[in-house]
Amino acid sequence: MLHHKVHLHADSSEWAVFIHGFGGSSNVWFKQVRDFKAHFNVLLIDLRSHGKSTIFPQHKRYSFELIAKEVGEVIDHVNIKRAHFLGVSMGSIIIRQLAILKPSVVQSMIFAGAVTTLDFKSRFFLKLGRTLQPILPYMALYRLFANIMMPKKNHEESRSIFIQEAKKIMKKEFKRWFKLTGKLTKYLSYLHHENINEKALYIMGSEDHLFIGPAIKVVENNPNLSIEIVEDCGHVVNIEKPEIFNRLAIDFIQKNKE
Repeated sequence: MLHHKVHLHADSSEWAVFIHGFGGSSNVWFKQVRDFKAHFNVLLIDLRSHGKSTIFPQHKRYSFELIAKEVGEVIDHVNIKRAHFLGVSMGSIIIRQLAILKPSVVQSMIFAGAVTTLDFKSRFFLKLGRTLQPILPYMALYRLFANIMMPKKNHEESRSIFIQEAKKIMKKEFKRWFKLTGKLTKYLSYLHHENINEKALYIMGSEDHLFIGPAIKVVENNPNLSIEIVEDCGHVVNIEKPEIFNRLAIDFIQKNKE
């Protein structure tokens, strides 16, 4: 089972479940734990081969469905019936897949730096990465992508944290995760169609040059979705602007309590 950590609240029955992205770990939520555990029960999960989730069944090929199923196993183990899920970057995709597999457990979704659809620029960089992947050492490739996604000086803390966490991933596991990007365009289209009735809040940095445009378009014509744009902020909003992210996310959860 995936490594996880639980913070129980003395009075609240609401759960907030945190899912990190590719190359991260539950450590990327360190600026959220104190504020959220003051209001809710909190569950932090390390995805397979990330953080402390180093012992797991072997699979030659990874899929978002496999990863979401493993998250679902933790949810069942902790005996969570309903929860609000918070994801950053690729973690948003895993949560959206979980909403298909276990719709009754997903009460609402909150995404920082959500990956919704891929525009021309995103597809170009991913294709470049797949071209360079057999040539470059995997950490050189990850650093390249971290600098492409988070290029500015004010993105430095987020960039550094993700690079440090990615160093814990074994080379073969990195390759298996990276292969997931190959079918991402078609898969995101499928998720968009399947998740149309889910309540979700997108919290995007104004400087998230790869993903903010597609996120705005996804939200435009769906009354179940809302978006907040945080100025002077890059891809990882929860690290760069934690006070704003925490306030927006907690307010959203409070409004969607059962």
